[in-house]
Amino acid sequence: MNWEAPLTAAPDKHRKRSQATPPLRIGIMRQAGLPFENWELQLVERLLADRRFRLVAFLTVSKQAGENHADMLTRLVAQLDGALFARQSDYGAKRFERARKTILNIPLDNAVEDWAVEDWAAEDGDRHRLQLDVILRHCDAKLPEPMLRNLPFGAWSLSHVFTQSGSASWDGIADMAAGAPTSQLSLFLETARHPGRRVIAQAEFNVKFSAARNAAFIKEKSVLLLMRELRRVADTRKLPKPLRAPDAVQALRPPGVFRTGRYAAALTKNIAQRALKTMRRAAHQETAVWTLFSGRGAIDDFDPSEAIEIPPTDTAIKADPFLFHHEGRTYLFYENYGLGDTKAHIAVGEITRSGFEPIGIALGGSEHLSFPFVFREGDEIFLMPETHQRKRIEIWRAVSFPLIWEPYSRALEGWSTADSTLFKHRGQWWLFTNLSEHHAFEDHCSALYAFQVDGPELKRIVPHRRNPIVVGSATARNAGRIFSRHRRLYRPAQYNAHGIYGYGLNIMEIEQLDLDDYRETCVRRILPDFKPGLTGCHHFDASGSRYILDARLNA
Repeated sequence: MNWEAPLTAAPDKHRKRSQATPPLRIGIMRQAGLPFENWELQLVERLLADRRFRLVAFLTVSKQAGENHADMLTRLVAQLDGALFARQSDYGAKRFERARKTILNIPLDNAVEDWAVEDWAAEDGDRHRLQLDVILRHCDAKLPEPMLRNLPFGAWSLSHVFTQSGSASWDGIADMAAGAPTSQLSLFLETARHPGRRVIAQAEFNVKFSAARNAAFIKEKSVLLLMRELRRVADTRKLPKPLRAPDAVQALRPPGVFRTGRYAAALTKNIAQRALKTMRRAAHQETAVWTLFSGRGAIDDFDPSEAIEIPPTDTAIKADPFLFHHEGRTYLFYENYGLGDTKAHIAVGEITRSGFEPIGIALGGSEHLSFPFVFREGDEIFLMPETHQRKRIEIWRAVSFPLIWEPYSRALEGWSTADSTLFKHRGQWWLFTNLSEHHAFEDHCSALYAFQVDGPELKRIVPHRRNPIVVGSATARNAGRIFSRHRRLYRPAQYNAHGIYGYGLNIMEIEQLDLDDYRETCVRRILPDFKPGLTGCHHFDASGSRYILDARLNA
């Protein structure tokens, strides 16, 4: 995956300012003797590839703090879990290999009280001026106070740094033992004025069947969150604002023998269930069955408990529904597949007074198709389905609506995109899409990217300066089109939790959208309890006074 594509490039109007500003000088604090983990290598590669940063030095300590050392049972379970379920191929860090000799390695164990961060005597006798702007803590060790005092933007650390005992990570064991719906990632800030850890960014992720796999996944995704906030500081030269007070930050402590034992029992159960599902899937006996519910209402006031079901059949399981009103008729586009199928196509039908009438296949092919976002621009009707297996975004134009379509435009060639949507806001077109920037974990639920575009032509694409604008599978993935209602902008988003894809549905209100910033708030959450027998709901659409959503049925 060529993650250097211009997904986070600076827009033209900011490039001169970015070039005139000196790069942010970064030091990374690590435990000596430990190999670089894949997430660290990914981070280093991105720092080296971006002219807004200069990686100056690795600051090493011989050992970590003692208060977070896990007991022997926890370390044993974590190591076994990691060996079984968190293995991944080595990350090829080519830039780092070339630049490694130019990055200073400075041991901190013998630092004296009056040690100054802007001046360091290297082993060869030459004196180097570090003048670091920020230090990234990759280990749980005390930072010398003189260093912290001289850092304009303080010391930053990711929460998973504090859940490590040597080579064993106990991150996620306590969450899974307690049955938490999601796992939380936090980015902490420490300054000389406020030495306590304060949260400056957060994200929630759906739990995996294994804590070790959960931890490895979150580490990879944490690079996205950290890089976004570093770019914000490099662009603005302003200290990040804390999200919560220091006393609101919970201490990160090892789970202990009791919770580790509970987790080990839960993991054994999860492995058995996973093996059974794998065998059933191989025998074409395991198929996710979705159904549709439709009613009267809008995105800000609909009541799913009053909706009427449009049930599936063995050959027509419907998901990702989109409504489209045309010439006095209400059409329904949806992902369609049958029991035992391994891919889906785009089908269309009509909602009538008497119910639902299938019409036929709108788009098919050899690859899986879903999320048939249908929209109008002028006199033309367009369809933008999910085509992530083709590694691009495709837009089709209706030749004979609703069944005959022709290719119209493409974008983001080579990228794994999902659930893309186009919309106009204050006269400007925007493209929102879920991209997977990954090494070991391809995933479309963890990051939302925004682009300013020229409309369905997709000839001009300008990335948002804060891409990814949303990180975390609890809110990042699109769950339908963007709505403007009563001068307020709403984005349906999936709530992936409890280890279930598409467990619930968020209604996010977009409070700020421009090229420099993005802000949204969850104003409503729909859980799969509005009808009996449901285990998930993950998509919403509306047209006129009618809405529709999908829901997953108990297997």
